[in-house]
Amino acid sequence: MPKSRLVHIVDELPDLADGAGRLPMIQVLDGFLDAGNAAVRAAKALVDGSTGGASVVATFDVDAFHDYRARRPAISFVRDHYESYDAPRLVVRALRDAGGTPYLLLHGPEPDNRWEAFARAVREVVERLGVTDVISLGSVPMAVPHSRPLTLTHHANQPERVAEESPWRGEIRVPSSAQALVEVRLGEWDHAAQGFVAHVPHYLAQLDYPAATVALLEQVERAGRLTIDLAELKDEAVKRQDEIAAYLEENAEVGEVVAALERQYDAFHQAEAEGKGLLAPDQPLPTGEELGREFERFLAGLEDGGEKSE
Repeated sequence: MPKSRLVHIVDELPDLADGAGRLPMIQVLDGFLDAGNAAVRAAKALVDGSTGGASVVATFDVDAFHDYRARRPAISFVRDHYESYDAPRLVVRALRDAGGTPYLLLHGPEPDNRWEAFARAVREVVERLGVTDVISLGSVPMAVPHSRPLTLTHHANQPERVAEESPWRGEIRVPSSAQALVEVRLGEWDHAAQGFVAHVPHYLAQLDYPAATVALLEQVERAGRLTIDLAELKDEAVKRQDEIAAYLEENAEVGEVVAALERQYDAFHQAEAEGKGLLAPDQPLPTGEELGREFERFLAGLEDGGEKSE
């Protein structure tokens, strides 16, 4: 395909593919749905944990994709002048996992426009760098309790790449994203792409939720055949769970709301296992107003009494 003016790939590339000819590329575009900052935290952990640096091998023309008035970058005003402009960057980095295996990371702000042109630019990166699989990460707020196992949705443009049966039945119309379009278009161009979406308790969606980041990166390890050091993130996840448990012990009303979600969750899975309806009878659930009011108090209490999300 002809070279795009929307992406620049460096002339002198490092040795990218592993011994088996594999080169996965992780895709994390922020600005849409990233409940609990799970995907953005995952991208940061990959860059910070790279054993071979994090050199940029491709740069997208962010001016062609970014709406500056909708998402204004920060700049510092120092006494009588401006400095330290935080220019948005949409790049591909060459990383190495804990065992030295090479892989790529495409990250930065999700394009606000020209999604089709962006998909074609990603195709150029895939074909010129020899990418064998694109793995996208995301997270969405769901009506699930934090005290139950965290679940994910796995999707792919090739059926054989979906490792687990989908929990969804039929068709659901949802707002699209640049990542979703890239997966669709890559499939049409015979390139493999898959992704994972973590389900984050919606009352924790505004806080860092490291358990979701861990879950996403564990999937990256399996799908990309990579080794990632998750020890620090797992410690953060345990600490966050302890903070939530301590808060619930001191706030019975909030605990009742979470208990209602637990009953709903358990009833759903029991009914599913028995092949019955999705909701068991006689399970009292809080109203929407009750949920909203208690969740606002819950978030405010965590931020006031514990560590704020950075």
